Amino acid sequence: MISRWLFVGLFLACLVFVVSAQRRRYNDLPPGPYCKSRGCCPGRQDECAAPILGTLCYCDEFCNQTRVEDCCPDYWSECLGIEPEPVPTTPPPGEFKTCTYEGRNYGLGQTVKKNCNICKCEQIGNTVEFLCERNHCLMNTLLIETVNRERNYGWTATNYSKFWGKTLEEGIATRLGTLQPERFVMNMNPVRKIYNPDILPRQFDSTIEWPNYISKIQDQGDCAASWAISTAAVASDRFGILSKGQEIVKLSAQELISCDKRGQQTQNCKGGYLDRAWAFIKHRGLVDEDCFPYEGYDKECAIDIFGDLRANGCRIPANSQRTSKYVTAPAYRLGNETDIMYEIMVSGPVQATMLVNNDFFSYVGGIYEKTDIIESHKKGFLSVRIVGWGEEYTNKGYMKYWKVANSWGRDWGEDGYFRIVRGRDESEIESFVIAAWPEIARRRYPSLPVPQTPDVFK
Repeated sequence: MISRWLFVGLFLACLVFVVSAQRRRYNDLPPGPYCKSRGCCPGRQDECAAPILGTLCYCDEFCNQTRVEDCCPDYWSECLGIEPEPVPTTPPPGEFKTCTYEGRNYGLGQTVKKNCNICKCEQIGNTVEFLCERNHCLMNTLLIETVNRERNYGWTATNYSKFWGKTLEEGIATRLGTLQPERFVMNMNPVRKIYNPDILPRQFDSTIEWPNYISKIQDQGDCAASWAISTAAVASDRFGILSKGQEIVKLSAQELISCDKRGQQTQNCKGGYLDRAWAFIKHRGLVDEDCFPYEGYDKECAIDIFGDLRANGCRIPANSQRTSKYVTAPAYRLGNETDIMYEIMVSGPVQATMLVNNDFFSYVGGIYEKTDIIESHKKGFLSVRIVGWGEEYTNKGYMKYWKVANSWGRDWGEDGYFRIVRGRDESEIESFVIAAWPEIARRRYPSLPVPQTPDVFK
């Protein structure tokens, strides 16, 4: 008796499987007539069915609450008044369908690149169209047009050809490169300055005050080396300014990229820490740009970091007794807007980090502040050099700004510089500002004032 019931149970289970398998094929069936002949029923009525492929399909409302496969193929149109989506079909023999982009036809399966996204020509139902990736692009035409059309953001945008076709993720990975300092570094107390804020002018520009000493704009290329370029540039500027022109030098950012490996990335073109860069200059020093020129990739260290200029085959500056590499005193942190202004006016440009929003890559002029036109969660930190400040009346009213040197080449921004809102910590640019004095200048030129600075970055 038990064997007979077991046999019956297995038979019913197989029957259910076959029926279910058949039901899954309904999408391949012609649309009726099933419910059109049988009629539609309210609620759940198991007898409200029509024969199909040796089983039943349903025309009651309950079938719409369970599985689509249980409904008759014409249930949607006859009972709900909803036309089903067209079933993809293959073009008839001899008919060749194409996708069109910028006046050119592409066959099925062919691809084209639209900005930073790859699009493939695919058939959707009875039509063909491009199906594209959905990456955030570094250059976004909607964002650029909105900034320029509404003209109430305080700045203007443009489409940079060198950024076109790159994703935002690629831009962050290759054009920024400053790693967030560890918590103990961020918690270091800023240096306290003693001065009269009334002496600070409304406008100041290091490039005008010391035109022969300020480093030129550099292009880091696709190496995430803003941390190295801004560090070397600030140190270079201060050698010229604080030595009163006796030590005009352009220091090697490539040496930091290639040789500063203690606590840094394995590949320094993927980013670096500012505090460790300044510690390297303090303990090892840098050679000049001519001795180890910038190439923008992780090339092998070609410098003896313990040797002097002669040991490294570097040029000895004219009318100078220097043989050692260029070393700075410990770096120190600055705490607020007026302290930063006073420091620049007295000692030269300072280094800052800023949190870069996707719209910043399109900046071409004006006083920048981030927008919310297209929000992206992908952001990163960029190291820059604050060289001055100013203020002006705009269509947004009276605005104060910093003048800042970037490292994306002179074809970006305002001849390589940008202006950004001052006094509001816009894009966190006032959160972590640091500077250092050239150690050799203090020793060789004893008449220079000696700053009282803590050893922040050891």
